[in-house]
This record gives sequence, structure tokens and C-alpha cells, in this order.
Amino acid sequence: MNIYTPLNKSKLLNAIEPNRSTGIINGKNSGLLNWNDIAYPQMYDLYQTLLSNFWKAQEINMQDDIKQWDSLTEKEQDIFLRVNTQLASLDSLQTPTMSQVMDYVTDSSFKAIFAVISQQEAVHNESYSYILSSLVPLSEQNQRFNQAKEDSIVRKRNDFILESYEKFRSTPSPQAIFELGVNSINLEGIYFYAGFAFFYNLARQQKMLKTSTMISYIQRDEMQHAYFMSQFLRILLSENPELNTKKNIQFIYETIGQAVVLEKEWAEAILAEISGIDMDEFHSYIEYLANKRLRQLGLDNLYEERDNPMPWIHVFSDEMINETKSDFFEQKSRAYSKVTQSNGFEEL
Repeated sequence: MNIYTPLNKSKLLNAIEPNRSTGIINGKNSGLLNWNDIAYPQMYDLYQTLLSNFWKAQEINMQDDIKQWDSLTEKEQDIFLRVNTQLASLDSLQTPTMSQVMDYVTDSSFKAIFAVISQQEAVHNESYSYILSSLVPLSEQNQRFNQAKEDSIVRKRNDFILESYEKFRSTPSPQAIFELGVNSINLEGIYFYAGFAFFYNLARQQKMLKTSTMISYIQRDEMQHAYFMSQFLRILLSENPELNTKKNIQFIYETIGQAVVLEKEWAEAILAEISGIDMDEFHSYIEYLANKRLRQLGLDNLYEERDNPMPWIHVFSDEMINETKSDFFEQKSRAYSKVTQSNGFEEL
């Protein structure tokens, strides 16, 4: 296989091919999905987990936050609105991108998961709009979305992701889908965390708790999306050894490392004047997250091994996320449903 040869869109139905796909790209597959006969049975568990997380923004009553809004400082209100629209700009990229990836994946079970992820990203995007509509008029909402488009730091972060996304859109090849997958992990597993830290910092001061509850739902989804993408990439490299090169492994390290640099830069711009967040701790936290993403990919740490340097957000971390919707202040035992040796993967 030439890793730069353009992928063909998979057919909707190919009756002469098997129902169980022979590969996640360039595979033979009828297009029919029987969840009881799929190449990677653990994907059914992940699919069920994603479905069990279904939620809508309107389930959360914003009245308490509306009452608290005017009690926030001017700086807190400004950062709140900046973070909200800047996170929305990231989710806006994911819905169409995941839908397009689905067209070129030849395993129907993976298509189904990409479809769910695309839908959940649309819910996230709506959630940010729902928060805004509760707090400020449309004219200010539009101003803030334009600010997100024009902010030089935000544009640098987005362009870094968009380069690989647009490359796949123009020429969907095996190499392009690999690079897109790495940057999707960056977007969902690293890029959101300065924004999440801001909302959780308000929450531990008992401010804007409804918003933070919604953010916790979004985070839970994003972590499962990033985890799925890590498994997708591991299978992609396993099935296509031409992609499993030193150059591509180096691409993973360099790309995740650059995402860490960009997230630190954005954090300095939005969090440096926020009381309660130590920037050195946050920088260490982003490195801690990057190490986790690399380990999920089966790779070694890029940064010094460390425990979570921001234990005050541990209750919101991906180690503590489960498959149910519960108040995130309830410190219950939470854990991912992870792949096991019985289905071919080590615990991550």
C-alpha cells in the first residue's frame, strides 16, 4: 500500500463483500453492520458507552447561573465569554470532520462510532450557544464569536489542527487520516483544558455551577472521543505497517509536543490573571495530560513522569469519568471502560 494514494469513498452497499470488515481503511466490507460479527468486538462496548452518555443542554436549568452572572468580576465575565466561544470554535471543526472521516472508513462499526462522535460534537457546540443565550444578548454573542475568529493565539491553535484536517479533506489518503487522528487527539485531549480549568476554578468557588456541570459532560465526551481515536490509530498502524514508521512515531511526539506549547500559550493569555490558578502547575498539568495521550497510543512519556499536579480538578479528570450522568461534585469512584487482554489490547 502506498500511504499517499488517495482513499476511495466506501460504497453504501457491496453485496459480494463480507459483513465483517477486513480493514478499517481499504478493507472489504458489504456496508451492512451486524454488531454481533465485527472485527473488533471492544468497539461495541465503546459505542454503548458513548450512547449511555447522551445528554442535551436543555436538561440543565441555567437559572442559578443567570442570577450569579452579575456577581462575577468584569475580568471573570470577559474570560468566561472568551473561553466559551473559543471552545465552541474548536467543536465547530469536529462535527464535519468526523462525518467526512466516516465516508472513507471501511469498517461499519467504526463508521457508527464516528457518526455518534459527530453528533455529540454538535451537542457540545449547541451547549456553548445555550450558555451564551442565557447570559448575554445576541449582539454580544456575535461579537465574541468574531473575537474568537480574530484572536491571533486562537487562530494559531486552530490553524495547527486545520492544516491536517484540510489536508485530509483535499486528499484523503492513509497518511492523511493518520495525521488527522493525531491532531484530533490534540484537539479533544489537550486543547480544551485551559478552558475547562477556568470553569472548574469558578465551580470550586461555588460560582456558575450549572455551566461547570455542562462542561463536565462535555469533558467526559471529549475524553472518550480521544480514547477512541487512540485505539483507531493503534489499529490503523497495526493493520497498515507501512504507516508504522519511525517518521510517523516522531510525528506523533512532535505534534503532541507542539499542541502542549500552544495550549500553554493560550492558558497564559486567558488564565494568568485568574485567582486560584497557578500557571506553573497548569503547565505541568498539560504535560501530564500529554503523557496520558501518548500512553493511550502505546508510546512512552514525552515529559517527566508525574502525578496529577492539579488535584483540585481530579474529580473532573478522565480517570474518574464513568458512563453515567451524575453531579461532578459527587466524589464517586469513576473509571473508563477500557479494552482488555481478552480483546487484544493492554489496559491503558
